[in-house]
Amino acid sequence: MLRGRCVRSPVARVLLMNMMTDRDTTDTQEWYRCSPHLLGESVQPLFIQSHLDSDTQDFLKQSVEKSTWLFTQLYHSFVATILSPLVSRTSINGFLGRGSMFVFSSEQFQRLLRIQPDWTAERLLDLGAGDGGVTEVMGAHFREVYATEVSLPMKWHLQRRNYTVLSTDEWQQTGFQYDVVSCLNLLDRCDDPLRLLGDIRSSLVPDTGRLLLAAVLPFQPYVEVGGRWQRPKEYLKVKGKTWEEQVTVLSNEVFQKAGFEVEAVTRLPYLCEGDMYNDYYVLDDAVFVLKASEGSSV
Repeated sequence: MLRGRCVRSPVARVLLMNMMTDRDTTDTQEWYRCSPHLLGESVQPLFIQSHLDSDTQDFLKQSVEKSTWLFTQLYHSFVATILSPLVSRTSINGFLGRGSMFVFSSEQFQRLLRIQPDWTAERLLDLGAGDGGVTEVMGAHFREVYATEVSLPMKWHLQRRNYTVLSTDEWQQTGFQYDVVSCLNLLDRCDDPLRLLGDIRSSLVPDTGRLLLAAVLPFQPYVEVGGRWQRPKEYLKVKGKTWEEQVTVLSNEVFQKAGFEVEAVTRLPYLCEGDMYNDYYVLDDAVFVLKASEGSSV
């Protein structure tokens, strides 16, 4: 039987995929698989096993449905081709209202932080919040929600959700601190990752404040400048060939150097809505809960 990947024309490919009833299946359990015995001894007891849950399944179903919207996908492809030399990919997605991300469900968020569904705190800060879809999962637990984002179209999405949008130079100097700061898939996309971690540590409520950090593994840091990818000023090298090895290095070297210790870590898929070529996109994430180390300087 002719498969969609053999068809070169995007239009023909979408039409063919829409007619096919037997989509390729994906072993989603691989997205969550970890060999705890390969983690460092200090990290092993901190690992939390996650699974595919209903919220994740709903996101996947919605992504698959959107990928079959032929004329919408053609329009998105056309606009992206025109704008890509001038505008960042993030801003293009924000303008088109596409490319929503999924990092964790409400239940997975609660398990990581060891909180109950009715738990509430004062302030959340979501750094690099995108369109606010992931922020919404966390925001239900906070009375005040703050976010940063460099993309103007994404800022509009955040403001429509009634989140307070702060500039990248403003969130550290508000005069108050945050109960939770989320830094999701941002550490490998900023120029000064260790400085960022230091600023976050200083911005957390003492003792009870927590950093929720997600990192795509293998760790490959690059920053987007003018539509092009380049090496960051401060290149953070994370040794290790496997997910488990890099999680151990991040935990015992990078985070400790920045004045943090790991409370929990899990493996989750970092999902993004697809297009006419793929139903969705997926990367391997390590999601950490970090607290400031005792005696660390602030």
